[in-house]
Amino acid sequence: MSLLQKINIKPIFNDRFKGDAIIWAIVIVLALISLIAIYSSTGSLAYRMKDGHAEVYLIKRLFIVAIGLLIMFVAHNINYTLYKKFAFVSLIVGIALLAYTLLSGGVTLNSAARWIAVPFINVTFQASDFAKLALFVFLAAQLSKMQTVQGDFKKIIFRVFLPVGIVCFLIAMANMSTALVIGVCCGIMFFIGRIQWKYIFGLIGVLVLVVGTAVMFSERATTWKNRLTNFAGGAETEESYQVTQAKIAIAKGGLFGKGPGNSTQRNFLPHSYSDFIYSIIIEEYGLLLGGIGMIFLYLLFLWRSIIIFRKCPYAFGSFLAVGLSFSLVFQAFVNMAVNVNLFPVTGLTLPLVSKGGSSVWFTCLTIGIILSVSKFVEENYKENKL
Repeated sequence: MSLLQKINIKPIFNDRFKGDAIIWAIVIVLALISLIAIYSSTGSLAYRMKDGHAEVYLIKRLFIVAIGLLIMFVAHNINYTLYKKFAFVSLIVGIALLAYTLLSGGVTLNSAARWIAVPFINVTFQASDFAKLALFVFLAAQLSKMQTVQGDFKKIIFRVFLPVGIVCFLIAMANMSTALVIGVCCGIMFFIGRIQWKYIFGLIGVLVLVVGTAVMFSERATTWKNRLTNFAGGAETEESYQVTQAKIAIAKGGLFGKGPGNSTQRNFLPHSYSDFIYSIIIEEYGLLLGGIGMIFLYLLFLWRSIIIFRKCPYAFGSFLAVGLSFSLVFQAFVNMAVNVNLFPVTGLTLPLVSKGGSSVWFTCLTIGIILSVSKFVEENYKENKL
């Protein structure tokens, strides 16, 4: 008997890395794409910031991705039902962080005060990332409890509408696009959770009220107005310049692309490494491989999550998997739509691909929770089969 057989390492690996194998593969592929794309698109940034070479950002990205994969690994090994126990507390903490960011002004990056600085370690994160995750976990918990009380108007108001309204309003004051994405994803969760249509239309009314109030009181109302005006063909501004440069990048890429590292628009396109990284990917890898390939990866991720949703025997796990996955995929499609000028400029990043730190970690935590549900589904299937 060999040493490896004595150690019996295979069961140890199988016990630690479970969940949907295709989702694991998609995450690895997107992480590799992000490393290549960020390395390619940060050359001009390194020159402007006097950081030396783009290798600096590549090394930073490697560190961020490694930490993110570690977070995902730990999260997927935690029984997903444990997240339900802390759903309410997490939501309260998320609301408190959003309120603190709004009242204190937060840390301003890219002309928006959305970030909170963690003392002593020089790390910033968006309170909306934490609040969004907490809200979806909370909604999954509440929808799983409300399958028998769908006609109870008071419970729906206080358990569902009120949390969604508060979170969306606090986020909308600084980040309207994220608030709208969260609202749409909540509506999808309501639909999947078999909430009556009159309550889904009620959610739309809540979102309209949130948007109207935010427009009246937010300091960023002028920015939102300019973005809509630019999208409709208004005067040339920074946002319209970004879209123009992104379209030039896509046109230069054509069907097959200019090849890795050969982008020229990265030198002219602002935020080519974050909000508009999709257009740089198309320029270098073409519409077929870069453009359609990215769409395929996110749709495949959603499809695998829907399979988890259908196989999970418990409502909480089902709602959790589909709600979290749809939020990531919907954000990705909004980002890609902005790059091809189908949506106004939003500032939303491409999940797992765009440059960022804490946002990548929260995305990895989200995927880790989905994989935790998948892991339970696998174990439950094996037990029933035996």
